[in-house]
Amino acid sequence: MPGRDVWLRARARLRRFPALLERCGQQASAYGRCVAAASAGSAELRRDACVREFRALQECFARAAAATR
Repeated sequence: MPGRDVWLRARARLRRFPALLERCGQQASAYGRCVAAASAGSAELRRDACVREFRALQECFARAAAATR
């Protein structure tokens, strides 16, 4: 069944997530602080309010994932 392979690959990627998050703790914390600060004054979070922090986290995840392959 072709659909089964997709789910197996997705589960494998999700199993790696905690290790990747551990390697990118500083970037994840910076992004979380930014989101908390941006949403503290209002009920809504403005789009692209924390884009710089998000991109740093995304790049860290990509580097960490490439290093663990």
